[in-house]
Amino acid sequence: MLNNPKFAVALDRDGEEPIYRQLIRHIRAQIESGVLPAGTRLPASRDLAQQLNISRISVVNAYAELRAEGYLSAHAGRGTFIAGEPSKENTASHSNGTHPHAPPPELPTTPDRSIREMMRMSRKPGVINFAQGAPPPDFFPIQHLREAINTVLDRDGARALTYEVTEGFPPLRAAVRDYVSALGIRCTADHVLITGGTQQGIDMVIQALCSEGELIVTENPTYLGMIDIARTRRVQIHGIDIDDDGMRPDMLENYIMDNRPRVIYVNPTFHNPTGAVMPLHRRRQLLNIANEYRIPVLEDGVYHELRFEGDGLPPLKALDETGIVIHVSGFTKMMLPGLRIGYIISDSSHYERLVRVKQAADISSPSLNQRAMHLMLERGVMAQQLERNNRELKRRRDVALAAASRYLPPGSRWSIPQGGLYLWVQLPKHGPTAAEVYITAVHMGAAYAIGSVFFTNNCGGHRIRLNFGAQRPAEIEEGFKRIGRAWREVAVDYDIMEKPPIL
Repeated sequence: MLNNPKFAVALDRDGEEPIYRQLIRHIRAQIESGVLPAGTRLPASRDLAQQLNISRISVVNAYAELRAEGYLSAHAGRGTFIAGEPSKENTASHSNGTHPHAPPPELPTTPDRSIREMMRMSRKPGVINFAQGAPPPDFFPIQHLREAINTVLDRDGARALTYEVTEGFPPLRAAVRDYVSALGIRCTADHVLITGGTQQGIDMVIQALCSEGELIVTENPTYLGMIDIARTRRVQIHGIDIDDDGMRPDMLENYIMDNRPRVIYVNPTFHNPTGAVMPLHRRRQLLNIANEYRIPVLEDGVYHELRFEGDGLPPLKALDETGIVIHVSGFTKMMLPGLRIGYIISDSSHYERLVRVKQAADISSPSLNQRAMHLMLERGVMAQQLERNNRELKRRRDVALAAASRYLPPGSRWSIPQGGLYLWVQLPKHGPTAAEVYITAVHMGAAYAIGSVFFTNNCGGHRIRLNFGAQRPAEIEEGFKRIGRAWREVAVDYDIMEKPPIL
């Protein structure tokens, strides 16, 4: 292709269509027109990327999609070739230059929109999806919810379908107060604000405390939703490196001395995406720094109770003696994500401002959902679900660890999570990146979260996050096998294959 004068690729670098999709369209057209006949050897991905002055990821992903469509074939040690005639169905489907199942190009709202567009492919039918951040539907207490909704409608009638007060259904606020007291958090019902899930709670805190252009600090890597919120609200975000114990206090204090962040955001227990737990001494160090410089700490506690081994630690809010911590959590990971019930616990210095932000956002969270959640808390459904779910999460974690050892590429590394939903994997650094493997993995029927999207500085190219809780053991085994197979196929171009695949 490099020496073929008839082959030309005109890329629109400023357009909304991702570069790799443009490349697919151009190569497909050259094949169908006969410019690139069957048997033609294509250049290595690194060579074509250099020739076109584009990211190698774009070339790797284009080749992977064209292989899946039957236009290309790859041979270990030989390279990538034009395959025989593609099927008429394929040719007809692509006559307009698009794949029949391809999602529309993502609007340019974030710098990493091409990777986001790729990750949407995880929703394709038949894909074992480890990319999502939710618990699996088989964890949901459907029967308890049905009984709670029926009881609420019989008891409250139309009142359950009207606007609730902005702060939240008063009995639910009191139930949350009692619930978090078991975690060591001391508050009154007047300190509890009901939100539409934990994500909305985080967004409300950022809106209440930060103006456009101001700065927040977080762990690096961090929760993807926090990065999205910062970009959407036009707030600067800076990531502080982590070690095995979480955000490094020395780096945090050095950064604060030279900058004036408005908020410190942390996810200290079963951190998303790494699964790490910040130990007690590190939690106290963080609070000491926050108090010394008078910077509020936004604590994301949504995974705190998904613990299946190890000792429980108090939330930051339980250690807070000055009101510096704003605690945000919810019932979305533990029980019912679609019900969208979360909460903020904040002392009076910020509470009224948060209520005004909530009122401007959606007036109030749905009354029926709040009343049903209150009834389930009162009936002890939460405690039952947690015991059952954590037991099953541990079983799935153990299956995932065994499957990772068996199927992921040699040289991969990961820590053993004691709770939460995620396995945070470091792929071999001498091989393909997570983004380069991704489309091949999806075409083989498995998806993961690409690690770089969790970093504030575009690091983590060889990291992947796997939600082991989202799939049953048999799917975990098969999904990890497919991911390992996809890595090996893409790694052919790196000349690093050391041993035959494990089948």
